[in-house]
Amino acid sequence: MWMAGVAMDVSAVRARARVAVRATARVAVAAALTLTGCAEAREDVHNTLTAAEREAGWALLFDGRSLEGWRGYNRPDIPEGWAVEDGTLAWVAGGGDIITERQFTDFELTLDWRVEPGGNSGVFYRAAEGEDWIHQSAPELQVLDDEGHADGQSPLTSAGSNFGLHGAPRGAVRPAGEWNSVRIVVEGNHVEHWLNGMRVVEYELGSTAWEGLVQASKFAAWPAYGRAPSGHIGLQDHDSRVWYRNIKIRELP
Repeated sequence: MWMAGVAMDVSAVRARARVAVRATARVAVAAALTLTGCAEAREDVHNTLTAAEREAGWALLFDGRSLEGWRGYNRPDIPEGWAVEDGTLAWVAGGGDIITERQFTDFELTLDWRVEPGGNSGVFYRAAEGEDWIHQSAPELQVLDDEGHADGQSPLTSAGSNFGLHGAPRGAVRPAGEWNSVRIVVEGNHVEHWLNGMRVVEYELGSTAWEGLVQASKFAAWPAYGRAPSGHIGLQDHDSRVWYRNIKIRELP
């Protein structure tokens, strides 16, 4: 009887374990995708796709050699401030914000970024042209040296945040000069920001909660903010050195 009880206990534990694995599968996959291409995971290979990534529908937005597929916000050319530097898409001086030539609706976006001490930039999504500035239409994942920039004092404007609206927890971002890995999921109205394997932001565009935050923020002055059902991916010129690489996107059905 004792042995039978042990066997039943073991079976129950195994069953619970299988349920737990299934329940956390999405988080585990998300973390793995976020880390794909990060400096520690793939130091020797950047701006490429594996066979598995190609099979899954991923595409490169930056090939490490040219700025093909990018242009300035509200302009047909590339601002002079952006360049290819040692296999990265880098802001070097002057210029303006840049966007992808293509537009996207539902997608997963992954990339690596690093900034100089005190550096500031951002990754925009569903950006619509026609405004004076890209941030007047597009939500932004903040790219920042939290320790060296004043915006790092508030979770609402810290690295990984949905700038000005949804704060990011402490402890996810790495110091200036080190590479950080990002994953952004936009599916319908659902949005997630991941930073170095941690989900730091989750929200619903157009929800009552989101509308309340927008109306209580500077974005209330710009009716186009967050309204576009599809748009460009954008990178921000904020007058500080920033480097991007392994910029990949997978469109969702």
